[in-house]
Amino acid sequence: MGATVDWLRTTTPGLLVLCGLAIAVLLIAIIKVKLEPFVALLLTGLLLALAAGLPVAQIVGTPLKAGESLLETGFGGILGHIAVIIGLGTVLGAILERSGGADVLTDKLLKSFGEKGAPVAMGLLGLIFGIPVFFDIGIFVLAPLVYVAAKRGGRSLVLYAMPMLAGLSMTHAFLPPHPGPVALGGLLGVSLGWLILMGFVCGIPGFLAAGIAWGTWIGKRVQVEVPAEFVPLEPEGNGLNKAHDNGEIGGTGGIAVVTKSPPSVALIGSIIAIPLVLILGATFGYQLLDKDSALLQVLTFFGTPAVALLITVLVAFYLLGIRRGSTVQELSTITAESLKPVGMVLLVVGAGAFFGKVISATGIGTALADTMSAAGLPVIVLSYLISCGLRIAQGSATVAIVTTGGIVAPLVAEQGYSQMSIALIAMAIAAGSIIASHVNDGGFWIIAKYFNMTVKQTLQTWTVLETILSVVSFAVAAVLFGVVS
Repeated sequence: MGATVDWLRTTTPGLLVLCGLAIAVLLIAIIKVKLEPFVALLLTGLLLALAAGLPVAQIVGTPLKAGESLLETGFGGILGHIAVIIGLGTVLGAILERSGGADVLTDKLLKSFGEKGAPVAMGLLGLIFGIPVFFDIGIFVLAPLVYVAAKRGGRSLVLYAMPMLAGLSMTHAFLPPHPGPVALGGLLGVSLGWLILMGFVCGIPGFLAAGIAWGTWIGKRVQVEVPAEFVPLEPEGNGLNKAHDNGEIGGTGGIAVVTKSPPSVALIGSIIAIPLVLILGATFGYQLLDKDSALLQVLTFFGTPAVALLITVLVAFYLLGIRRGSTVQELSTITAESLKPVGMVLLVVGAGAFFGKVISATGIGTALADTMSAAGLPVIVLSYLISCGLRIAQGSATVAIVTTGGIVAPLVAEQGYSQMSIALIAMAIAAGSIIASHVNDGGFWIIAKYFNMTVKQTLQTWTVLETILSVVSFAVAAVLFGVVS
């Protein structure tokens, strides 16, 4: 027995077996036992640490001092990096939603692209509105607009829904301030500016292939009618939502931002662009300017993601709220409501980071690096395959991302990759985390319900869409990684 334990703790094959067993326990806890991923990750991390023989003081600290323990540094390190960003990003998405930004963008895009180009318009709507809005919230907000477009066009609901869903999925997987990319920034030590750049570079081809090409093809072959009860009442005026007649925009429940007229497309687009421009300004400034430059200091301050998003939220509060008749109290209520779902997201990411810390401390990361070198498997391929396996097995993209990030972080740190190369590895992990959405993914059932599809139809459309988006985006990341690394 002692020899077996020693083999598990000290040899490369043993450490790999230990890692495999830990992941199996994690998957069983989530899939079979139905534990919350946060609890499952925390429990599995503690069990792995004990099984690997790590000292208790290293795992949880002592009664007098716990600040340097794996438990606290694992949680605290990542949450200190992402909590403010995710919180502010969520608030920004809520104010844009309640102001009627989705309605305005839809009207503009449908008019610009016409009836034949309506599916492309829906794709761009998901792509643009998906930057500041979480995936499931984006579905809830945009689904009624897709119903109207499909009813007007008289064609299958799938033709209009798939491009929009591809846009939402791409931004959610690849772009900050969404939890996955932000968590990868902290886990792998890469700036959000590079993640934004590579997110667009890798994600847009995937969006075009999955949302536009596949969405158009499958939308003509899978016929799904729009039930009458799905279509919101349309006023005779310009808007898509009857709430416009009452001086409110955004009929999604809760408090709406009161306004006499809807905001302009230019205004909504400008607000969404503010954090992207500020963060990218700091990233490029760091590459191009002298390190002691006063301009670089200014760009760095305003381009820090938390500062950039705070500025954007304040601008949105004023331009979409105060200036249009909302009170500070109403805006505070919107803020409080929007932040309620964020807690569990942060706990899952924190627990995943702790799990990754344990993996690093046990030496499993080094064992993986040795095995990978012996097999000749590039780290970007390994990252993608691990993320794919976790996604398919347990369904949660966030769990797949934070677990994979924790596993491969030691490998990335040892290789001394550039920021661009690390960002491409992050994109590979993100791409793997969305592959083959099926019945163990909550998003699968939301989409089936909201777009009136059977399980078979959802597998034919949405599951294939996610797989195409994953594979194409990874292919772009892998090719670029091979060129720059």
